[in-house]
Amino acid sequence: MAFVACLIPLARLGWLFWSDALGANPIEHVTRSTGWWALSFLVLTLAVTPFRQGLGLPWLLRFRRMLGLFSLAYGLCHLATYVWLDQFFDWSGIGADIVKRPFITIGVLTIALMLPLGATSTAAMVRRLGARRWLALHRSIYVIGLLAVSHFWWLVKKDITEPASFAAILAVLLVWRVGFAWVGSGSGRGDGQAAQSRPAARSET
Repeated sequence: MAFVACLIPLARLGWLFWSDALGANPIEHVTRSTGWWALSFLVLTLAVTPFRQGLGLPWLLRFRRMLGLFSLAYGLCHLATYVWLDQFFDWSGIGADIVKRPFITIGVLTIALMLPLGATSTAAMVRRLGARRWLALHRSIYVIGLLAVSHFWWLVKKDITEPASFAAILAVLLVWRVGFAWVGSGSGRGDGQAAQSRPAARSET
């Protein structure tokens, strides 16, 4: 059921395309929608652990990897819309955009950093990399979150209500993460020990 729910935004875009209801600028509509959902799923991925810890709901862990992979999937759709429908695979134009327009530079970098997390999201990759290296890699999801919010902020320019809201949520999640890590280190049980005991459940993306 949760998997199907995560597909609803994509299904909605398909329906709007089929019914010719994407508005006066359909490419921009698709680009912004897929980007918004990529960021939303990223924030939801980061929110799983605080909700699990704060509310005592261990079953939430089973959704974290799925949410992270959906964030990557919508991010790739976001990038593909730009490369294909906006630029028509004009690689020289895309390269110039990446160099000259900071929000595109950050957007491409964000997707590039998400790819290794998606590729190493399985329990088999946790075992292959080892818990410590895997955790070090997947902690970059917080940097990715900051980059994604910055990309959104630069994109909208004037009305920053939505990116500011995402930034505030991300800040709360980061504070929770730092605070819990500090408490965990004081109690002698850090993320490394947790990862070794539950390698499959620790997948961030």
